[in-house]
Amino acid sequence: MGHHAVSDAIVIGAGIIGASCAHALALAGLSVRVVDAGLPAATAAGMGHLVSLDGNAAELALCSDSLTRWRALAPSLPASGAYHRCGTLWLAENEDDLATADDKRAALAMAGIGSELINPTRLAALEPLLRPGLSGALRVESDAILYAPRVADWLLESVGITLERAQVAALEDQKVYLADGRRLGAQVIVLAAGLQAGALLEGLPIAAKKGHLLITDRYPGRISHQLVELGYGASAHSGQGTSVAFNLQARPTGQLLIGSTRQFDTLDPCVEPALLARMLERARGYLPALGELNAIRAWTGFRAATPDGLPIIGRHPEREGLWLALGHEGLGVTTAPSTAALIRAEVLGEHPPLDPLPYRFERFQASAPAAAEGRR
Repeated sequence: MGHHAVSDAIVIGAGIIGASCAHALALAGLSVRVVDAGLPAATAAGMGHLVSLDGNAAELALCSDSLTRWRALAPSLPASGAYHRCGTLWLAENEDDLATADDKRAALAMAGIGSELINPTRLAALEPLLRPGLSGALRVESDAILYAPRVADWLLESVGITLERAQVAALEDQKVYLADGRRLGAQVIVLAAGLQAGALLEGLPIAAKKGHLLITDRYPGRISHQLVELGYGASAHSGQGTSVAFNLQARPTGQLLIGSTRQFDTLDPCVEPALLARMLERARGYLPALGELNAIRAWTGFRAATPDGLPIIGRHPEREGLWLALGHEGLGVTTAPSTAALIRAEVLGEHPPLDPLPYRFERFQASAPAAAEGRR
């Protein structure tokens, strides 16, 4: 490739965000290189739930646009991508939860996403293993699951991109310096390296949020929807401390994938038995039968979180030719296609698919007092 290998675009990071950005730019006709250091990625550690979250209008807009794109892409995905439109059941423990569920239904409807409130009888018929006495649920049929690491690989393969395993040592305007001494040049550099991005760019407001997951042996046919407690949104968006919320997915293998925890202020990847026990206790409160099932593996991962819970997507305000696609926390798999569409539109000067303002890096810069406008 020589000392000055030039392509139109270089994407740093081959998780679901980087792969989606590379895919979109390649489809737009650019020559794209993707470099990835092969460090632990959020994509490999997560659940792969394509979910409509409505923490605020900007979050919901991104989810809604993305889910439409995933549905369009679904027929092309390889079987190993394990795309399955299972739908989500948001579970209500009490009347307060039901009120929350109805608010969520209204918010989703405004974004064009259909959902329905279901009563306890119907809930028990849909998921007989749930404990009796729940107040009902909100069913979002359009939500889905997929196997994100495989889909990320396919996004590159399908447009003829070969992933380069290389550590990026430094970034300069339109140049990428690799640890092995090579220097790559490109008009467009997209930084999509998740938590590792902080080492390449100062001043990124991204913190690690640790999460635990556990997977069981194969028990086919026990559960058919993604099950999430309605308190999950509050847990996912709580800024501080450690929180646990029930979240369970039936994998196509028949295994049950159980979450989830959120912790700040730790970079230790160890599984913490006390926290895992809290998570399983919470899960058993919804699915008593879990007590008899075999767990085969537990693991942790780190989500890249921003202070306001929204990702950073778009052109870097001061660095020539640098775009950012970072800080998606637990929603990267869901929002990858829209993130890529926003990056593509900005790179090519096209009309953006949705309002890009809420996701811009400028909102975190002290010199931008108006940055808070447009949120909520």
